[in-house]
Amino acid sequence: MEMKEGPMPMCGEELSSQRKQLNSFKRTNIILQHLRMSNHTDAAGEVLLERKGCAGVITLNRPKALNALTLNMIRHIYPQLKKWEQDPETLLIIIKGTGGKAFCAGGDIVAITENSKTNWKITQDFFREEYMLNNAIASCQKPYIAFIHGITMGGGVGVSVHGLFRVATEKSLFAMPETAIGLFPDVGGGYFLPRLQGKLGYFLALTGFRLKGRDVYRAGISTHFVDSEKLGMLEEDLLALKSPSKENIADVLETYHKKSKIDQGKPFILEEHMDKINSWFSANNVEQIIENLQQDGSSFALEQLKVINKMSPTSLKITLRQLIEGSSKTLQEVLIMEYRLSQACMGGHDFFEGVRAVLIDKDQSPKWKPANLKEVTDEDVNNYFKSLGSNDLKF
Repeated sequence: MEMKEGPMPMCGEELSSQRKQLNSFKRTNIILQHLRMSNHTDAAGEVLLERKGCAGVITLNRPKALNALTLNMIRHIYPQLKKWEQDPETLLIIIKGTGGKAFCAGGDIVAITENSKTNWKITQDFFREEYMLNNAIASCQKPYIAFIHGITMGGGVGVSVHGLFRVATEKSLFAMPETAIGLFPDVGGGYFLPRLQGKLGYFLALTGFRLKGRDVYRAGISTHFVDSEKLGMLEEDLLALKSPSKENIADVLETYHKKSKIDQGKPFILEEHMDKINSWFSANNVEQIIENLQQDGSSFALEQLKVINKMSPTSLKITLRQLIEGSSKTLQEVLIMEYRLSQACMGGHDFFEGVRAVLIDKDQSPKWKPANLKEVTDEDVNNYFKSLGSNDLKF
């Protein structure tokens, strides 16, 4: 969960770019502090659910908290999504965020941590209901369009990436930085990340690397790229459709996409590194990935190594296995697996320590347990993936 103002440099300015990548934890703070700023208001105000024209429109409405998802928001969105899916007069569904800075910066992890001290059940309910919503979006029978304008991380990825259409802008910022707080890239990350080009998803998951603007489209996270100043017009054109089919909607989105010239001629920020990324991250264990980076020795490799070495060793190991296993599972199978992981993380040390270090004490010095990769045994990792029996996620 990280943010930096200003344009992201391209690969030619490699050293500068990677120094900035190394400072990502400071930017992580900025966003996480935003998440902490806003305690719960009335749930009905946190998310707006409206019928406009032919569409159901979901507006995430916690701008001071970068539209972080709360359990109450999820409990409003899920039943309304199901109603619209069955309503013959609702022909498409749009989801967007207010405030301009963020679509959704993630789940409200601070609320989860604080509430779990007095109500352990919230850690079960939040992840279960969030993953049920992710699945409902993926299986939605109505075209689902997410405007991923601004910061889109964690839970915000979960309520967008599984939909049929995702629209990025020059202000989009995508990342899955969970390994920095003792978690893993959930909300179906084990499904969509390993399906990105080459080993890109593995790289994004383990390092928390940020993608900005048109790179979100080039990476395959979004399906279209539109100038942010045109989003309002795009929404109006979608709402004005009379009997829209998926093809009609795609035509409207494609028209706006083709008109956008922002950063059109620039290469993907990771383009010159993709062959190496594919090689480094094809290893089936984290220790080998680290060795690959060390042996390469280039400035880009060494910067990624420094970033990875700050992450929770347990998170790194469960994340790599999550992606490897998820690459051949259905989304529902992945979400069942991730629910098991989420509950194991909630019962462990590193998640609460990561939140403490980044959010509460802000000392930026999490004391991971175990403290290094060697101490994270295969048995430890296996325990994270164990069935929860009758408490497993069910669809």
